Amino acid sequence: MNTQRVKKLPEHVALIMDGNGRWAKQRGLPRSFGHKAGVEALREIVTYCSDIGIKILTVFAFSTENWARPAEEVDYLINILLVEFMKKEIDELNRNNVRIKILGDVEELPSSTKKQIYESIEKTKHNTGLQFNIALNYGGRNEIIDAVKKIARMTLSGEIDESDIDEDLLSGYLYTSGDKDPDLIIRTSGEKRISNFLLWQGAYSELYFSEVLWPDFKKENLIEAIDEYEKRDRRFGGVK
Repeated sequence: MNTQRVKKLPEHVALIMDGNGRWAKQRGLPRSFGHKAGVEALREIVTYCSDIGIKILTVFAFSTENWARPAEEVDYLINILLVEFMKKEIDELNRNNVRIKILGDVEELPSSTKKQIYESIEKTKHNTGLQFNIALNYGGRNEIIDAVKKIARMTLSGEIDESDIDEDLLSGYLYTSGDKDPDLIIRTSGEKRISNFLLWQGAYSELYFSEVLWPDFKKENLIEAIDEYEKRDRRFGGVK
């Protein structure tokens, strides 16, 4: 894809990075090897999105449902891999003008993980390039419920009136407050569902499903998805 000819490069791309475990299983390796390979794939995609001018990249790193996985795997993902990624990549991300934003309930995470997250957010908060959203301990239903609770409390206290409640108000209390809704949601590994990811924000997103397992997903695969997106006729419920 030549970015000079792209008529409608998506401003916001969201990724469901699926297939790490299957990638490892196919090679007779522990699942942790698949997750580590997945981080290498993510590094390439973040760099490429920054290079071509994507404004927001959101990745589904750890869901509220992932706590049900074996404790050893959860510990590796949260306490080792995530912290290691932040420590190793933060300087490079900062040099590339990338700003980190976390979507999800960070307070439930271990203190050492939270410390690294907050340091990364602080270090990149003034950057003006790619906004890199990491959905961590994230669930779309929980996100909406949290927003509704905040609005309910404000209504009961008289801060807002029931008539003030509309889509814009609710959107302002989601984790993605201030962000453009995703133009394109990509899921890897051949699964064709969104798995509680950006339920509100993805109402009119274009969906693209790749058969490629996440650790094998390269910039060429992202180019294919963007090329497909370019061909879509987005009507947002209207008629053109």
